[in-house]
Amino acid sequence: MSALLLAPLSWIYGLVISLRNRLYDGGIKRSSTYSTPVLCVGNITVGGTGKTPMCELLIGHFQEEYNIALISRGYKRKTRGYREVAIGESYRRVGDEPKQIKLKYPDTLVVVCKNRNYAIERIQRDYPEIDLIILDDGFQYRKVTPKLNIVMVDYTRPINKDHLLPWGRLRDTPRQMRRAHYVVITKCPTGMTPLDRRIIRNNLALMPFQNLSFTRVVTGELYPAFPDDAPDDWQVPAGARVVAMAGLGNPKPFVDNLRAKYNLADELIFGDHHPYTVRDLRHIQEALDAVGDGAVIVTTEKDAVKLGNGSKISPNLRARIYVQPISMGFIEETREEFLKKMEYDVRTDQKNSFFYSR
Repeated sequence: MSALLLAPLSWIYGLVISLRNRLYDGGIKRSSTYSTPVLCVGNITVGGTGKTPMCELLIGHFQEEYNIALISRGYKRKTRGYREVAIGESYRRVGDEPKQIKLKYPDTLVVVCKNRNYAIERIQRDYPEIDLIILDDGFQYRKVTPKLNIVMVDYTRPINKDHLLPWGRLRDTPRQMRRAHYVVITKCPTGMTPLDRRIIRNNLALMPFQNLSFTRVVTGELYPAFPDDAPDDWQVPAGARVVAMAGLGNPKPFVDNLRAKYNLADELIFGDHHPYTVRDLRHIQEALDAVGDGAVIVTTEKDAVKLGNGSKISPNLRARIYVQPISMGFIEETREEFLKKMEYDVRTDQKNSFFYSR
């Protein structure tokens, strides 16, 4: 649809969400606070902004001192209601990202539930030892007032140059950034300069008490998606021929990172949260065969979860699928400095308001 048609729909959408936010901001609609600290990781843009790597960073750090539960909506799952994620459960029943987090942190309670208030209250009732809750993708869920709002912003999609849905990719107005305690710019380029960061600061117009961090994607070493089927010498050296395969909201950074290190022979890009079918697997095999012997498929951790145990994948293809793990690297500060600030905010008895300051 053209901008001429989408702009009025975007304007109507903006009126609706602005009214909704005003009702919550004015206390007309009720928002609950909880004795258990709640850290909300969210965004105002649809698509991948780096919420899952941030959730994993928080779990990996705070699990040494806290008993953690993570609550997710479980986007596109085939079940309803409250559900605790089990390691052996299909991603179709709980969602791909919750399953990914559970596999990486098996001792963490991972719950999927659309009603986050119910999920928090049930966790407090059934697991009184839980003393820290991470709310994944909950910035627009105004029925809960978290202790900290951590908002992720994709560098490659500046919010000041975007439009509200359906004309653009904004799911909330940029004005709502004032509710954020931490703003994290993700997927920043390696050559980012201090001037680039200053321009972003000015465009965001954050308050002095709001923390702003700049991060980049840090890639780890590739590893086989199916270790039992991988060759003994499975290492993939720099410059090797690879085929990128991903179902992400924004696959460009993933593809660009592969192109920088390997000989990128082809790209197989699917929609975000795409469930892989038998037909998809045949297409993937054909694309790999067309590239020739020696090439391998490289996919993301989220996509690897959706490949399951590989029972529907041929042994030849299983042996040639590799996973690219990622983490967050901080630019102006160290990871430890960022987490230390957050530790302080979790421990202190600050008010659940965007007008707080240390």
